[in-house]
Amino acid sequence: MNFDLPTVLVVGTAATGFIWLTDALFFAAKRKARAENEEQAKPPLIVEYSKSFFPILLIVLILRSFIFEPFRIPSGSMLPTLDIGDFIIVDKNAYGIRLPVLNKKIIETGSPKRGDVFVFRYPVDPSVDYIKRVIGLPGDVIEYRDKVLYINGKEMKQVPIGRYTGVGGGKRATGELESIEDLDGVKHSILTSEFRPNLPYGCVVLAHGPFKVPEGRYFAMGDNRDNSSDSRCWGTVPDENLVGRARFIWMNFDTEKEGFPIDWSRIGTAIE
Repeated sequence: MNFDLPTVLVVGTAATGFIWLTDALFFAAKRKARAENEEQAKPPLIVEYSKSFFPILLIVLILRSFIFEPFRIPSGSMLPTLDIGDFIIVDKNAYGIRLPVLNKKIIETGSPKRGDVFVFRYPVDPSVDYIKRVIGLPGDVIEYRDKVLYINGKEMKQVPIGRYTGVGGGKRATGELESIEDLDGVKHSILTSEFRPNLPYGCVVLAHGPFKVPEGRYFAMGDNRDNSSDSRCWGTVPDENLVGRARFIWMNFDTEKEGFPIDWSRIGTAIE
């Protein structure tokens, strides 16, 4: 079962704020008037706790809901761009200001651009967050042949740069071919394997030729092309599932690394 932190923050903020406000409006003055000493004038313990926790919960709720949110990379689907164990900061207002829990957009601030690394709620199970790269925009025609992307009939060029050497949890990708893909002007690294089929097992969306991205939806793919469950498998990402754009790495912690589990060199790295 997934821990629903946004709901907990909203409920906690509302409850502590209500208790504090109710006491201030209806009970605090009467309690002080009846009190014979300072001890009797003190508010009940639940009010003291509410007064202490309300501003903290409110600040966390505002920061997490409208400004930024931390996110941990749990798998190798975005290698070599993101390592397993990377902790990233997600810009929550890149694709619109949304109400927490309801996820309803209330202010337009922008939309995903091709090449963005973005976080979204998994369409099959919205309680789970996924991170991929934006490949197709609404109306684009996507095709994938021999591990090469074609968007609206145009080939997205790849330049091989050698074999990838993984560390820690990414060791399983060692030996795969690393290339620089030019995604219509956005250059980034990808991994492919000549020993795997053109599409990952079970990915049927592009199995029968070109696919047109519906309006209000986005086509997402992992940079580790042969080891990614993405839009090739389960379809497109609706606009209402968008969480935000990945901006930079603030920590890396991978217990599968030999020696010290933190890679200090990755901290502060911008995500391209």
